[in-house]
Amino acid sequence: MQTTKLYIDGAFVAPAASGSFEAINPATETAFARIAAGGATDVDRAVCAARRAFDDGPWPTLPASARAAALRRIAAGIKARLPEIAAVETRDNGKPIPEAEWDIGDAAFVFEYYADLAEAHERDGATPVDVGDPAFTSTVSTEPLGVVGAITPWNFPMLMAVWKVAPALAAGCTVVLKPSEFCSLSCALLAEIIDAADLPPGVFNLITGTGPEAGAPLSDHPLVDKLAFTGSTATGRKIMTAAAAGIRTVSLELGGKSPFVIFADSDIDKAVEWIMFGIFWNKGEVCSATSRVLVERSLYPALLARLKQAAEAITIGAGDTPGVKLGPIVSKSQYDKVMAAIVAGKATTARLVSGGGRPDGFEIGYYIAPTIFADVPLEAAIWREEIFGPVVCVNPFDSEEDALTLANDSVYGLAGAVMSDDLERCERVAAKLRAGVIWVNCSQPTFTQVPWGGYKSSGIGRELGTAGFMAFRETKQITRYDHSQTWGWYLDPADPS
Repeated sequence: MQTTKLYIDGAFVAPAASGSFEAINPATETAFARIAAGGATDVDRAVCAARRAFDDGPWPTLPASARAAALRRIAAGIKARLPEIAAVETRDNGKPIPEAEWDIGDAAFVFEYYADLAEAHERDGATPVDVGDPAFTSTVSTEPLGVVGAITPWNFPMLMAVWKVAPALAAGCTVVLKPSEFCSLSCALLAEIIDAADLPPGVFNLITGTGPEAGAPLSDHPLVDKLAFTGSTATGRKIMTAAAAGIRTVSLELGGKSPFVIFADSDIDKAVEWIMFGIFWNKGEVCSATSRVLVERSLYPALLARLKQAAEAITIGAGDTPGVKLGPIVSKSQYDKVMAAIVAGKATTARLVSGGGRPDGFEIGYYIAPTIFADVPLEAAIWREEIFGPVVCVNPFDSEEDALTLANDSVYGLAGAVMSDDLERCERVAAKLRAGVIWVNCSQPTFTQVPWGGYKSSGIGRELGTAGFMAFRETKQITRYDHSQTWGWYLDPADPS
């Protein structure tokens, strides 16, 4: 069984301690690869390489067109290996092949998008600002932020990494990437593709390993200028604490418990389709999953009946099996967490409509049947806490005001959705939902061109779009004085003494 390597300063190397750990296929519960286990020594080597590449190398000062050309080579490399990468993600994560192919195609597009954006930003140049005094001229410009420590999750292994790596490289930063230990293999392939794209040594570095052994040293390293993290709110707090110690820039894309408000004038089949896409796509392992569904009371019984019927018809199985729409949970530990949440839900007065355990015929693999709870107590953990699995909670509401109160009653604010044939009502509700991403008559479609991020405990900052590029740039003002004039505050020009 082959072991991956780290990628540091333009070379593939073994970890200093020569450790490794197994990659487990969640459909079979068997190991199929070994992952290099980096540690603090490897992190230091990678960060120092990124520091040199930023401070002394050409990357930050290259014309945007040169950086863009490199990003387009990376995009082409991803496209050329798309079937291979998608197969690896399916085996590593468990998601169905069509979902993995969608993700990897998106990853290639992200590099292309930021290549274009970097060139456009350079063409815009510095912005002159009228400061109201003819003796002074001021301009505002941006420049690369520095060394970026990117720590990324297991639910969209390559895509979430690319959301950080592509704009950071386009902006002129250098990067140390630490993917989740549960799904590292597609990021190892990304390192191969970036190596073939001929970036200067140290511009991109990959450290695989566990959170405590590799993620924590990266978060704590004093030579990192920005920490960019996607993952749980609990880990996000630790990342923020580490950043605060050095007063460093941080962006956090954290957990969610997103609401989906459905009014009675909605078509039932359309509503059910988007409810299912909002919670069963990617096995519910989605931070923005609309896992709290609020249905106007007159539609509530009929919608629940149709949702139960449709959920129980979903094809479950290994992600590489044709026709499968729901694969296994990513790991044993995550499977146990989701099952514990379901058990806790059953212990409340909530009504279990469907699922609630292993599907029939799946004794091996981390499989959980699509699970629907209804009439859920508002104080129940399944209603308030992120589960990160194929579990949806459905409750009725009586008025628009009631729906908004229930929807916004959460510590999270990543996303939300509303469905109605009354588009004015949709826009009114969308404006009042307290979240960074709102969907109208749909749930979960995500586009590179628009910003992504949340309110409250769902994070800080934005990824994607222009905001995702500017998150890796520092803003600088340069103010110039008309040197032909004399300031004369302390020294009187009329008094030669």
